[in-house]
Amino acid sequence: MVAGVQIELFLPASQNLKEKRAIVKSLIGKLRSRFNVSAAEMAYLEQWQRTVLGIAAVANEISFLQQEMQAVIRFVENHPEVELIRVDTEYYE
Repeated sequence: MVAGVQIELFLPASQNLKEKRAIVKSLIGKLRSRFNVSAAEMAYLEQWQRTVLGIAAVANEISFLQQEMQAVIRFVENHPEVELIRVDTEYYE
């Protein structure tokens, strides 16, 4: 089983690309270490206050993946430097 999530974010505190990249890099690092997922910035690479993160995980049970992806979404949603705009989740067998 594979789960994929796209999370679109607004970064209100970011005033330039350097600040944005620091926020995104920190968030991706925390996701990778805390949840053991793959994560990368996927879109809006040159915009200061907007980004899309792609997150993927693999497991042998769909229920585990669903719980893990919900935990990932909650973690991102509660991150103080970002605001959640949109979430798309897909599961593959």
